Amino acid sequence: MVKMSKQIEGFSKLSKLEKIEWVTQLHFEKVTKAKRTLNTYNHSNSELQKRHDEFIENSITNYYIPLGIAPNFLINGKEYTIPMAIEESSVVAAACKSAKFWASKGGFKTKILGTQKIGQIHFLFDGKPKLLQSFFEEKKQTLLDSTDLLTANMVKRGGGILDIELRDKTEVIEDYYQLHLTFDTVDSMGANFINSCLEKIANTMQNLGEEYKAFVKKGHSIEVIMSILSNYVPNCIVQVEVRCPINELRDSKGISGPQFAKKFIQAVEIAKKEPYRAVTHNKGIMNGVDAVVIATGNDFRAVEAGVHAYAAQGGTYSSLSHAFLEGEEFIFQLKLPLSLGTVGGLTQLHPMVRWSIELLGKPDAKKLMEIAAVAGLAQNFAAIKSLITSGIQRGHMKMHLLNILNQHNATATQKEKAIEFFKTQTVSFNAVTDFLDLNP
Repeated sequence: MVKMSKQIEGFSKLSKLEKIEWVTQLHFEKVTKAKRTLNTYNHSNSELQKRHDEFIENSITNYYIPLGIAPNFLINGKEYTIPMAIEESSVVAAACKSAKFWASKGGFKTKILGTQKIGQIHFLFDGKPKLLQSFFEEKKQTLLDSTDLLTANMVKRGGGILDIELRDKTEVIEDYYQLHLTFDTVDSMGANFINSCLEKIANTMQNLGEEYKAFVKKGHSIEVIMSILSNYVPNCIVQVEVRCPINELRDSKGISGPQFAKKFIQAVEIAKKEPYRAVTHNKGIMNGVDAVVIATGNDFRAVEAGVHAYAAQGGTYSSLSHAFLEGEEFIFQLKLPLSLGTVGGLTQLHPMVRWSIELLGKPDAKKLMEIAAVAGLAQNFAAIKSLITSGIQRGHMKMHLLNILNQHNATATQKEKAIEFFKTQTVSFNAVTDFLDLNP
């Protein structure tokens, strides 16, 4: 056998089998076992597997994440069963509990506060700002018109470029300016559309600048650095809230409605003021949001980046959710930026994405924003409720019990006995180990 090197040229040109051979021979002690694991996760349908392989570069198999469903969600008077793709124990269960709790109290109410997406052209100009401003005002319409072929279909659907403005950023970086564009991409997330428009405008601006007499006369030029969308979308906002009379918040563990409301509001206030708590608090929200985003084939990394930037917009990282009283009524509310799509990308290519979108009733982008936000608020409510009552670990470890049992290769009988035993006992790795030793 030819000796292989961990440094390799032209890896992407190898066949899938050749890639697998290379990676398993060089990086695994038990080569056959490593290959078998990869093959186990390949789809039995070769055409479907080929489609999955073409989603990314250098694909060698599939990586499974459980897809769960959370029923009983009442959103704006309509019932939903929400798909959630996530690997963390207890997330789906928590969402289900919240859904059931609030369904009897009017459910979740949502509102779209904006749908604007952002794109920017970053460039340098070595002349006076007023000269550049004059150029921009004169050529603005020409810049917009240059994208007509790109925007025609989007405009027909009710979207397109909303506005373009010149921003002077020379106080931050010498000679640095932006063209700041706002878009409505309707039901698509719009990343490719936005970037294509930006690059066209940037190229047009550069060409116009080279011919602009006032620039040529003074020896000035426009140097485009880059053109790219922004995942920070503070004007693409969805709001969701739940509300009920305080007395309806009483907990089965003996906490009265007023006590529950007081502790709950205090917990949220802590997350508003303490960044260490706020990060974990918001992570819990994103457990619900991301699970829906992933299930529907959207870009959860973009969503995460935008959401956390929004959480820090006041200069200090803070809670995304808010809890307060209006008279005798408890209100729990969430606002967050969500740039989502239901057309394009994986929505027509990934069978489980199509399945998830159909499960939701084939929502448009606005409706999907609302559903994802609802999952986030539901998750947040369940987490805070646990924290101020029984504590987070009890419920979490109950859900984690099966993972621990599987790590021990427990039999079906052992699992059944363990589940019954730990209904009244604290779950821990050591406790489960001891239980299995006593129940072989």
